[in-house]
Amino acid sequence: MNDTPTIFIVSGSTGSSGTQLVRTALAQFEKEDVPVNIVPQVRTTEQVDRVVAQAAGSDGIILHTLVDQTLRNYLIAEAEARRVTAVDLMGPLLDHLAARLKQKPLGQPGRYRVLHEQDLRRIDAIRFSVEHDDGKRAYELDKADIVLTGVSRVGKTPVGIYLATMGWKVANVPLAYNVNPPDELYEIDRQRVIGLTTQLDRLIAYRLHRSHDLGLKAGSSYSDPKALTLELEYAHEIFRKGRFTVIDTTDRSIEETADEIIMLLTRRFA
Repeated sequence: MNDTPTIFIVSGSTGSSGTQLVRTALAQFEKEDVPVNIVPQVRTTEQVDRVVAQAAGSDGIILHTLVDQTLRNYLIAEAEARRVTAVDLMGPLLDHLAARLKQKPLGQPGRYRVLHEQDLRRIDAIRFSVEHDDGKRAYELDKADIVLTGVSRVGKTPVGIYLATMGWKVANVPLAYNVNPPDELYEIDRQRVIGLTTQLDRLIAYRLHRSHDLGLKAGSSYSDPKALTLELEYAHEIFRKGRFTVIDTTDRSIEETADEIIMLLTRRFA
């Protein structure tokens, strides 16, 4: 027997529910790096045959959340025939509920996602925005609905997270004086890129407050007016080069800035 078997999560939809349960269970063990292979959108017996063969060849374990009873029974039979451990995470629960509710399950894969699409879109957007905050994973900027760029403390992160709660996938790219932004910023659709800026005096106030939080000494370049003037000028050079739309966040709430961005994107992409 393999000491660290591969776990195959078989689902008729995305596999998210089975994955969450497996990750929760694995957290109770000190064994690290247990391989988990998600096999989503399983709708045919041919797909079942392939994953059972993979599990048999690697001494793996199958955990499945199939709601299609015919396909679920087929997987259970095939796994038993090939002596593969298969754990049914959905069947027993459906059987109990059917008996108590006196209804037959619909057996429609992905139905939960269809019913909760809006909520799931928000969750996906928030996760995306957190993962792509502050220039992280710039190679995936093309996957964002909106890309915010600008110097530090102009509101990129709070505006981005607010937009994410409304279902928009937002990435943000910080700009620093004489530091070239990632090439991807110029390669994506410029109509999705929004440059954020603010007035110098407001930026100085924000930076001074932040300097106190960071424990920076007075007079550092982070809050020096001359340095900030150069930063803002450099940011506007980037905006002109990319022909990006620019929004001044001075004296604007997060909601007001986000509303203008949504209006722009909606008008551009219907």
